[in-house]
Amino acid sequence: MLLNVNLTPPFEEPVLIFTLVLLVILVIPLILGKFRIPGIVGMIVAGVILGPNGLHILDRDASIVLFGTVGLLYIMFQAGLEIDMIDFKKYKMRSVVFGTLTFLLPMLVGTAVFYYLHDYDIKPAILLASMFAPHTLLAYPIISRLGLSKNAAVTLTIGGTLITDTAVLFVLAIIINSTHGETGATFWIFMVTKMLLFVVLVLWLFPKLSSYMFKQLEGEKGAQYIYVLTVVFAAAFLSEVAGMEAIIGAFLAGLALNPLIPHTSALMNRIEFVGNNIFIPFFLISTGMLVDLKVLFTDTNAMLIAGTIVVLAPMAKYAAAYLTQKIFKFSVLQRNLIFGLSSAHAAATLAVVLAGFEIGLIGESALNGAVVLILVSSMVSSFSTEKAGRALAIMESRRKPDISRKPDRILVPIGNPKTIERLIDLAIMLKNPEQHEPIYPLAVVIDNEHAEEEIYKKNEMLQEAITHASSTDNNVQLVSKIDVNVASGILRAIKELMITEVVLGWNAKITTRDRIFGGVLDSLLDNTNEMILVCKIIQPLNTTSRIVVIAPTNAELERGFVRWIRSVKLLSQQLGAPVVFRGRKRTLNKVRSAVKEAKPNIEAEYSPYSNLSEFATMKSELKKDDLVIVISARKGTISYNSNLDYVPRVLSRDYKDNSFIVMYPEQYPLHQTVPVKSINIYGAASEEEDI
Repeated sequence: MLLNVNLTPPFEEPVLIFTLVLLVILVIPLILGKFRIPGIVGMIVAGVILGPNGLHILDRDASIVLFGTVGLLYIMFQAGLEIDMIDFKKYKMRSVVFGTLTFLLPMLVGTAVFYYLHDYDIKPAILLASMFAPHTLLAYPIISRLGLSKNAAVTLTIGGTLITDTAVLFVLAIIINSTHGETGATFWIFMVTKMLLFVVLVLWLFPKLSSYMFKQLEGEKGAQYIYVLTVVFAAAFLSEVAGMEAIIGAFLAGLALNPLIPHTSALMNRIEFVGNNIFIPFFLISTGMLVDLKVLFTDTNAMLIAGTIVVLAPMAKYAAAYLTQKIFKFSVLQRNLIFGLSSAHAAATLAVVLAGFEIGLIGESALNGAVVLILVSSMVSSFSTEKAGRALAIMESRRKPDISRKPDRILVPIGNPKTIERLIDLAIMLKNPEQHEPIYPLAVVIDNEHAEEEIYKKNEMLQEAITHASSTDNNVQLVSKIDVNVASGILRAIKELMITEVVLGWNAKITTRDRIFGGVLDSLLDNTNEMILVCKIIQPLNTTSRIVVIAPTNAELERGFVRWIRSVKLLSQQLGAPVVFRGRKRTLNKVRSAVKEAKPNIEAEYSPYSNLSEFATMKSELKKDDLVIVISARKGTISYNSNLDYVPRVLSRDYKDNSFIVMYPEQYPLHQTVPVKSINIYGAASEEEDI
């Protein structure tokens, strides 16, 4: 069989081609990493060497083009998926300003140079200048790896990418159609209508459809990933149907799915893993294969055009980044980061030059000059982004506020195997992403003659938790306890592991009047000071449309106030869901201040209520996908009121369709007493009591 394999370059054997490409993806970054050269550069250079214009070991055949196209769309999709939507909405005008600058400056400079210095007609001159303006987020994987995807400069650049690329493709459509004589009013009305319909379809219909599909596919992680890919390529195809480039559709698909795919989820981990390690490297290699260095050194005109393009393009992009920095008072490092991200020319540039070549407006010399621009700008972008990104990441790590002195050590007692994944997902979302403490799933077994057999069964059950959390790249440390009862086992684990938060599932059944939840939960509330979250998660967390937080009067005076605010903010950021805070005006004012003090930024509104008795009637204001969080209090604490004891009963009786969390914030140790004049939820002063 081996004798029938053709080993003469260029290779045609699919298995051999794929093996060789995988070796390049594996080895090149390892080698270049020793010299601190970005792996992106190595992939492009490898494409130049291995491609048809180099050693011709590989052809740029249909398979390379296919995988390369997928990689390009993946870059744009991930950029839309990882963007901080709160900052994006907040600073959208900044993106508009930068997008306008990074479009107009290269266009004006390029058109003038090619029209006056190279004697091109106005249409070819504009078309060649159009190669300067668009940029591809080629270095975005570097930003993602350094944890800078939510930096204001990055958010601005991503938004600007959408604007400048769309503007360039719009100019391209004008030139092509004017060349064919199609510039009438009917053409423009039809073209704009198609674009608007496409945007509405992707940004309005796709999220609704995806929310439904994620509910149907919950637990089917492979099916969810396939569905996401389907959405991306459907949006890319529809973008082409609407007269735009596929990259615009992929980016909008990322924006559409952004709120539905938490950044710490297993699905996001799969998306990033496959894209960064397979598809995107294929795109970089296929881009390198376009470069023909031999033609450049034998064609004087090509060398002249290439030199002009290679010099002018980065100058124009740097000018746009410089002006943006001055206008919005960014740091020098942020300016360099904007320049690095926006200086790579690949996707839209290639689309422009190929379209111009096919209709005869530009020749082969300009085509080769554009390919050189792709190679050189990719290297400049990679080096600039890596250098500025590293320095900025170090600086940001030093400036990050210490929100809580304690590390997040979250315990998840597991009793029902059906709730394991949802409780683990919630715990991961609540954990500070800057800390690397593990999640602690806990199995408690009653100490009797069957204890050994039971602990074995429980450990087998908890393997599901380990597998699920591992798929999100989060560390899990399994804990097993044998004790006289479940509550005692949980309490011992809290002390031994120095736990800060406990995430518990609840079946929402109340059997006796003298207990709030039941024996185990009530015992934990009576004997711990740590934050406890009692949860009933009905809807998949990633389909949450809004988080409604009910805060009692004096909640701001509790020791755990800042910590529960941070937990709500982290949850809002991960789910991409706005938060509605309900409470008395004085409490809401304190909540508003705490929310604004530290990152992450969230979309929040504040709605006062007169007293907690309104809680039962709030149900009518909720939608099925709303997550309800009630900030409760232990007896004897500052914000405690007897009405809070009825909240679980109301949740159990009236909120059967909504997921909810009853959150008991961290409190001072019970032996510390602070006399206070407490105020109940109706605003009347009560008698002095010890807290």
